[in-house]
Amino acid sequence: MIRSRRVSALVWLVVLPCAVWAGLRVSGWTPVWQWVQLVAFTPYVAAASALPLLVALGLRRWAAAALALVTVAVLATAVLPRHFGDTDQPAWQGRFRVLAANLAVGAGDADALMRLVRSLDPDVLALQELTPDARERLEKAGLRERMPHVVDRAVAGVSGSGIYSRHPVTERPMIELGRFRQARGVVRHPSGHEIEVVSVHPCAPRYDYKIPCWDEGLRALPRAGGGLRVLAGDFNATLDHRQVRDLLDSGYRDVADVTGHGLTATWPQRGWSPVPGVTIDHVLADARMAVRAFGVHSLANTDHRPVFAELGLPAPPAADPA
Repeated sequence: MIRSRRVSALVWLVVLPCAVWAGLRVSGWTPVWQWVQLVAFTPYVAAASALPLLVALGLRRWAAAALALVTVAVLATAVLPRHFGDTDQPAWQGRFRVLAANLAVGAGDADALMRLVRSLDPDVLALQELTPDARERLEKAGLRERMPHVVDRAVAGVSGSGIYSRHPVTERPMIELGRFRQARGVVRHPSGHEIEVVSVHPCAPRYDYKIPCWDEGLRALPRAGGGLRVLAGDFNATLDHRQVRDLLDSGYRDVADVTGHGLTATWPQRGWSPVPGVTIDHVLADARMAVRAFGVHSLANTDHRPVFAELGLPAPPAADPA
C-alpha cells in the first residue's frame, strides 16, 4: 500500500508540471515575471508532454493519465498548426516583399545583409538595433541606392530602428516606450496601395523591471483594420505570448505560421547562446494579404536570424471618380 502511494505520488509529480504549463499557456496569466521568458519554450514542453502520459498509462494511474491526455491535447492544439500551415489564401494581384533583421547593437555584417537584399529583392527592409555606425556601413555598402526611401530612427545602443523602402514612404509617429524606438512608415506601393509598416522591437523581458516596457511596447502596436499593415521585426515574443495572440485576433496572420514554418527558431543563432532556439522574430501581415513565401536566413555578427516574407496584395483600391 505504501509503495503504491509513493508510485502514485511520483506519477502526479511527473504529470502536474506539464498540466500547469498548459493551463497557464491557455489562460495567458503571468504568475511570476519569469513566466514571460519560460512560455516561449512551450513547443519543447509540448513535445515532452507525451512522456508523462506514457508513464501514467504504463503504471495504470488512470486519473493522472486522463489529465496528461488533456495536457497533450491542449499543447498540441496550440503548437502543431504552426508546422502544417494554412492553404486558405485570399485573392491577390501584386506582391509586397518584407525583410526584417535585428543587427545586434549595429554589429550585423553590412555586406552580408546587402547580399540578402540583392538576393531577396524586398520592397521594405525593417531593421532593429540600428545604430548610426551601422547605418553608415549599410549605406556605404549600397543600401540607400537600392532602397532610397528611409525612416531613420537609429540611435546608439539597442533601441534604434529603421525602415528602408524601394517606394516612397511617409513617416508616422514612432512608438517609443522604455527608450525603444519602433519606427513606422506608410509605403506608397506602385499598385496604388498604401501599406503601413512597423519595425517592431519592444524591450526584451530579461528582468522584472523590463516587463511593463515589454508589455506596453507590444500592446502599443497598431491593431489590424482600416488600411493594410505589416508588423515586422524582433517581437521578443512568440505565438505563445498572449500579447501576440491578441494582435493575431485583431486581424493579422503570422507569415511563418501560415507557411508551416512557425516552429523555425529565429533566436539565438548557432554559437551565440546555449539556450534552445525560439521563434521571436515575426512578420505579421494583414489577413487581407495573401502569404506567398517565408524564409529564415542567416546573418553574421548578430544573434538573430533575419526573416523574409513575400505577400500578395489584394485588388488595387478603386480610383476616385473624376
